[in-house]
Amino acid sequence: MDASSRHDAQPIAPLVEAVDLDATVGWFADELGFRIEAVSPADSPVEISMSGLGGRVIVRRADRDAPTRFVFQTDDAALLVRSPLRAPNGSVVEVRPTVGDVVVPDARPSLSVVRAADASRSDVGRAGMHYRDLLPDRWGGRFIASQITIPDGGDVPDWVHYHRVRFQMIFCSAGWVDVVYEDQGPPFRLEAGDCVVQPPEIRHRVLRASPGLEVIEIGCPAVHDTMADHALDLPNTTVDHDRDFGGQRFVRHVAAETSTGPWIARGLRCRDTGIARATGGLAGAMVLSADGTEPPHDPSLLTHRGEFLLDVVLAGSAELHVADDSGRELESLARLDAVALPSGVEWWWSRWTPDFEVLEVSLAAEIVRPA
Repeated sequence: MDASSRHDAQPIAPLVEAVDLDATVGWFADELGFRIEAVSPADSPVEISMSGLGGRVIVRRADRDAPTRFVFQTDDAALLVRSPLRAPNGSVVEVRPTVGDVVVPDARPSLSVVRAADASRSDVGRAGMHYRDLLPDRWGGRFIASQITIPDGGDVPDWVHYHRVRFQMIFCSAGWVDVVYEDQGPPFRLEAGDCVVQPPEIRHRVLRASPGLEVIEIGCPAVHDTMADHALDLPNTTVDHDRDFGGQRFVRHVAAETSTGPWIARGLRCRDTGIARATGGLAGAMVLSADGTEPPHDPSLLTHRGEFLLDVVLAGSAELHVADDSGRELESLARLDAVALPSGVEWWWSRWTPDFEVLEVSLAAEIVRPA
């Protein structure tokens, strides 16, 4: 079991099983400044609860040592330079710098349409990746959406890093990319249609990509820190698919292993990526596709009352009808065109091609049919 302890103490303390109870308790006290909170039983201790560095541990006497890994945060420079540390039972304790709360600007929603055909350039960012903005006004700095490409492919000069974000997801729209994530086992390949949600501060690294790789990245807030972590090698030895990262779990969605189901709009089907479950309902992402029938003559009217909604066309084309105060009514959308829809706007899809697919990403929003 892996545990991440921050300044908000975990409701259930992680367990440290050790043959030498006294030595392990003494190590947590002397090396990390932990203090004893409870001893049970008092006459012949078997289990000792300790607290420190904003978290808790329970050290339990056992027939064999059961090493695990912990992550704590601190401003203590002396501890930071010594990280990682190893306890007598073999457990590894990593100490990371304390970070403040992520600042998320207030949203300034706007109905925006960004067309791939109008793109004149893309900016070259970290590790040689090319970025094209899918949400130019960024809704006041609250959200960012980008098409990221690696034209030549091959090994990517990336390093282990993490992002200070509220939400971030990566969707592979073309080609493939090999990536590796903290506590998620060996590297794996994201192929077209696959995606991941990157919980806050999960360490990860991009390894290599196919020529012409395209991914869509959506995050909150728009401006956020990307921090290197040179102390952690990936893949690491701990595997914990249920680990909590700031209230979210890592999830990898594999398109080839996921079926589609009916959606609320007639003529379209839905493939759920699992992001809503992994983020506790903060965000959601689905792929909508034509169900093989003719587009209906009376398309389904849709709306949402949430925080954010972005559609990015993945394949084919369709007409998007939008009814809002601006008077805009119809947009013909093709591959990698993007449209952001504020809360309360009503829209419907029509005249889609048989191969039509669209990625729909939302935050705190449920797509419904107006009453």
